[in-house]
Amino acid sequence: MKNSATDHGTHTGTGNGTSGIDEGVAAELSRLRDSIDNIDAAVVHMLAERFKCTQQVGHLKARHQLPPADPGREASQIARLRQLAENAKLDPAFAEKLLNFIIAEVIRHHETIAAGEE
Repeated sequence: MKNSATDHGTHTGTGNGTSGIDEGVAAELSRLRDSIDNIDAAVVHMLAERFKCTQQVGHLKARHQLPPADPGREASQIARLRQLAENAKLDPAFAEKLLNFIIAEVIRHHETIAAGEE
């Protein structure tokens, strides 16, 4: 039975999905997965920092009765991120989907702040 976490590049303990694999291949797979795990941790920490900033933006908007969403800013951010993705050889459509997901969560937070629930 495959471990879905292992299939996505993560592993823990001895359940790393390498039994029966050549020792050199297993070592390289483990090294690469360790790198993936480190990158995943960095992504989570970067998102946490981003959301700390957007929470401050939400409070500032609420204090000045500004709308939670800013379609102009969002469009420019999407265009900027698509360009960054292209330059980094990352699928721009994927980058846009990711940013849209993040933006939707930010707007939800801003709406909560504006409603005085936070």
